[in-house]
Amino acid sequence: MNALIPRGIRNNNPGNLDYVGQPGAHLETGVPYPRFAAFPTMADGIRALRDQLLRYAERGLTTVASIISVYAPPTENVTSAYIASLCRHMGVQADTVLDLRDPATMRGLIEGITTMENGPGHISPAQIDQALQAAPAQPPPAIEA
Repeated sequence: MNALIPRGIRNNNPGNLDYVGQPGAHLETGVPYPRFAAFPTMADGIRALRDQLLRYAERGLTTVASIISVYAPPTENVTSAYIASLCRHMGVQADTVLDLRDPATMRGLIEGITTMENGPGHISPAQIDQALQAAPAQPPPAIEA
């Protein structure tokens, strides 16, 4: 394991989703306190992030502020900085209602989250687009992050 590669990239989990029994995933290995999911491919990890974001939308979390306040809570993150960075990346306000069924909006949100979670340069827009060609889960399974 190369510790210089961010954990989310090593785990094919660029959103750093907690392991909660996602289909095809397993609990990460090789770390003292395993917590995060490890997916078979990066595309699987990107789709799992998309599916989690769609579950949030179903619960009424449709702004950057509402999504990130749950996704990256202040108990673990500087949530206000995370929200501000994501808003700059997407060109929206924290309280702008997002249409997460819009492919460009979803790509922008995933680009921003994966950059915040792993640093720049690990996931390309083309990788995200290719992974998102798969249809969203119908309906997304009821798994909480």
